[in-house]
Amino acid sequence: MKTKISVLIVLFLMSISVNAQLDRSQQPKQGPAPKISIDKPNEFELKNGLKVLVVENHKLPRVSFSLNIDNTPIYEGDKGGIKSILSGMLGNGTTTISKDEFNEEVDFLGARINFGSQNAFAQSLSKYSDRILELMADAAINPLFTQEEFDKQKEQLTEGLKANEKSVAAISSRVGSALSYGLNHPSGEITTETTINNINLTDVIAFHEQYFNPSNAYLVIVGDVDFKSIKKLVESHFGNWETSANVSSTVPKVNPNAQYTQINFVDMPNAVQSDIRVTNNVNLKMKDDNYHAALIANSILGGGREGYVYQNLRSDKGYTYGAYSGIGTSRYGASRFSAVAQVRNEVTDSSVVELMKEIKRIKTEPVDPEALKLTKAKYVGDFVMDLESPQTIANFALDVKLNDLPEDFYTTYLQKINAVTIDDVTRVANEYFSTDNARIIVVGKGSDVLENLEKTGIPIKYFDTYATPTDKPVFSKEIPSGMNAQTVIDNYIKAVGGKANLEKINTVLTNADVTIEGAPFKPKAVIKAMAPNKISMEMVIEGMGTVMKQKFDGATGYQEQQGMKIPMSEKEVSDKQAEKGLFPELYMDTSSINLEAIVPINGTDAYKIKVTKGEDVSYRFYSTESNLLIRSESTTEQAGQSITTIEELSNYKQVDGVQLPFTTKITAGPQKITLSSTDVKFNEGVTDADFN
Repeated sequence: MKTKISVLIVLFLMSISVNAQLDRSQQPKQGPAPKISIDKPNEFELKNGLKVLVVENHKLPRVSFSLNIDNTPIYEGDKGGIKSILSGMLGNGTTTISKDEFNEEVDFLGARINFGSQNAFAQSLSKYSDRILELMADAAINPLFTQEEFDKQKEQLTEGLKANEKSVAAISSRVGSALSYGLNHPSGEITTETTINNINLTDVIAFHEQYFNPSNAYLVIVGDVDFKSIKKLVESHFGNWETSANVSSTVPKVNPNAQYTQINFVDMPNAVQSDIRVTNNVNLKMKDDNYHAALIANSILGGGREGYVYQNLRSDKGYTYGAYSGIGTSRYGASRFSAVAQVRNEVTDSSVVELMKEIKRIKTEPVDPEALKLTKAKYVGDFVMDLESPQTIANFALDVKLNDLPEDFYTTYLQKINAVTIDDVTRVANEYFSTDNARIIVVGKGSDVLENLEKTGIPIKYFDTYATPTDKPVFSKEIPSGMNAQTVIDNYIKAVGGKANLEKINTVLTNADVTIEGAPFKPKAVIKAMAPNKISMEMVIEGMGTVMKQKFDGATGYQEQQGMKIPMSEKEVSDKQAEKGLFPELYMDTSSINLEAIVPINGTDAYKIKVTKGEDVSYRFYSTESNLLIRSESTTEQAGQSITTIEELSNYKQVDGVQLPFTTKITAGPQKITLSSTDVKFNEGVTDADFN
């Protein structure tokens, strides 16, 4: 199908021919929005209810198949996680083709097939369209459900759940949804280990039979196909797909918005920054008259780097790496407006205040005409660019059907965007962006942020990580009589092997595996240290050689990365020279350390020791049970921003009579790195030359 944007093309060609005659002293006037002509896909429907949309595009010899099951939102209840398990099991073979044979054939054809619990997608060269469509249909209608695959998917889901227990963003997302929609709503329910363990293989099979069927299904075909031919293939491969008697379900009402603006706080003692979400429920549908104005208002507030919240929290104050807002739509009334940011602990309260200020601003101050103009221009540009993709045309057609939109919804889209006025922005901001009934979800380290949050004057309610109301957390316990900072340090030295053993160590050689979160590679590190303060670290990636070095020889040092050598600053050199010995606890001055509190660290009580060196302050945490060091925290200034670095130490092992942590997890801003020691040696393998 062709998409004609004739006016835009004509204007472009005319601009070339008259370019020499343009008066460049005058800013060109904005012309009318281009007129969009979108041809409708060809359609047909099978007897079983499957509705098919076909968009022919012969520019490239490719074809894609998108299957969408348009069920009402499904509440999983005491079997929460069943949709995730089904997603992982679908597309792994059929009742007639094993998992390995299925995947090998898809790979051999250079194609791909992916499944979700309510959808599927396949893509291939058009010459293989028959076979790929057949494989997709077979996997959808006759999936191979084995106990082995079920156990694997169940275990993966459980492990993913455990991994998210320390993720501030994951906890904030699930608690925010639960409080906004309700734990008994499909959009708010929470999957737990208990609900996962309630699921068995027969539950998954029954769920698939009931909900994955053609009565509410749409198949969108895009690419180098012939309508008559592809219709016969669809009838052949999907015609015997049987529907269930009843696949509809009742969607419960969402929770009402909060009675008054409040902070809903979740304590995460391991958090290195706070996740903030100012949110309220909205009942916005794509077919509503306010839809286009709501998009523009949200974009001005927080749709990108020019948005109010980004400019304030990131560009002006440097509180965060990014701050944004979003507004959702739903046919079932389950959508939200949210303004979000992840910020440093010490500015959590200020960030809450500033987010609220910017939301109030767009509700009370008319937007700048130029900002409105630029926002509209961005929507026009993005829309026109999207029209280059045939898949977009198919998605538009599906949107019209699923959301009960008028037939001209997309052909008049740009006119409606450009018709949004300053008054419209103010009006919809007041309708959808709440400042009187907002939930301010804050997930962070309570011991660092709660005191200042209380000073904002906004009422605070407390919840655990599963959105259950709880009491205000207690952050410190009474320090035992006679316990002080020096006693904690002395107990640590004794626990790791004693002063005599530590003083014998002059050099340490450590080999470690490195895991960098989000990186596709796993480097290896060689770390060498020599008393009192010499240090060398080299990081190697297989096939690439040494990718990073850091050296300090006692007098000067540098960092080298990708061939770029950066000398240490005077401050860095001074700090390194001030270090004494390989175990700093041996040389700590009583006047520089202070026992502040007993605090929980990852479920373990720890003595919190404040260490002061001139103007620098850091913290070290020692387990009250083992007396071992389990965490350290320090803050440095980089590029005008404060970066807090947290090292979590665990997996202590004995090396020549000395206990050392073999696992160190380092979090610095958004970066997360894990060092897993594989080998540690004392007093061998290290020379002065290693630090040059």
